[in-house]
Amino acid sequence: MPIAVFALAIAAFAIGTTEFVIVGLIPEIAGDLDVTVPSAGLLVSMYALAITLGAPTITALTQRLPRKPLALVLMALFTTGNLAAALAPSFGTLLAGRMVTGVAHGVFFSIGAAIATSLVDRSRASRAVSLMFAGLTVAMVVGVPLGAFIGQTFGWRAPFLLVGALGVVSFTGLALLLPGNLRIGAALPLWRQLALVASPRLLALYLVTVFGFGGSFVVFTYLTPLLTDVTGIAPASVSLALMLFGLATVVGNLAGGAASDRLGATSALRIVLIGLVASLAMLLATQGSIWAISVNLAVWGVFAFAISPIVQSAVVETAEAGSPGAGAIASGFNIAAFNLGISGASAVGGAIVAGPGVGMTPVAAALSGVIALGIVSLTAAKVQESHA
Repeated sequence: MPIAVFALAIAAFAIGTTEFVIVGLIPEIAGDLDVTVPSAGLLVSMYALAITLGAPTITALTQRLPRKPLALVLMALFTTGNLAAALAPSFGTLLAGRMVTGVAHGVFFSIGAAIATSLVDRSRASRAVSLMFAGLTVAMVVGVPLGAFIGQTFGWRAPFLLVGALGVVSFTGLALLLPGNLRIGAALPLWRQLALVASPRLLALYLVTVFGFGGSFVVFTYLTPLLTDVTGIAPASVSLALMLFGLATVVGNLAGGAASDRLGATSALRIVLIGLVASLAMLLATQGSIWAISVNLAVWGVFAFAISPIVQSAVVETAEAGSPGAGAIASGFNIAAFNLGISGASAVGGAIVAGPGVGMTPVAAALSGVIALGIVSLTAAKVQESHA
């Protein structure tokens, strides 16, 4: 695998840490800045909304810019946003810093997935994307639990300073390892970009992303209060639970890429989504036991993060087959779909926490997975009919 893919993975590690570390800090931020836990959850949903709006828009506007300088500018913006969050005097300022970071995050992943697939032959495209996304999942193993521990020990601002330092390391890695002659696709007019969203195949993949991947965040956004208030895990041990979940996401991410290359996107998605729905539903039964929910978290993490490389590589391949050079734009829309799902799911989770209680969040998450599975099955049936 080209070393440039590892440079992308390093940056993905930093980005993944800042996106998900907030999950372990929501109670501390809510208490320190005098807001409710559902209000603090906006730091997840609004971050995701910034990605949703920024990824396709900024990716489209920058499609003719050289890839390496653009990646470096995005990493610099990412670092600045994290430092602003660390120094934020109020909740509003913190939220603004998170949204700036979110825009940089979304565009980086949009161009990063297209860069990764352009660096390898078609037979290894899914593996290249999964390796890049492995940086995201390694962040779940190391960055997020470590950030949660540091935040609980030294205050919630400390992890943002740590991520700012990671941003500097990532900038350096990209500058040294990313090739300067990366291919730039042909610029697409606005109507062609919008047509990507209207394409039935791509639209189905985007909806699978929204409901399949995003649905897990009904639970994940409020995983810390679920573990402490319902399961009875000590707050100091939450970082261990997050590390367990993170280890599982690494396995799921790599397995998803391999399954997609071997079985095809449709078959791989069916298997993964069935496992996801089952593991989310089981949280209702296991949330009362520390040992049972620990096993459940591992299984859920595998299936939840196996979705990403399958859909992302399928989106790039489908777009390039129809319009050569459209991979980055299509990828941008998929990053937007990822985070539209996260934003919506986090909002739903907040409503459930404020209403029936955090213990009921797995119900909505499982139903979201069922919707994604239905979309995959319906799309596969239509493809078979068209070939009949």
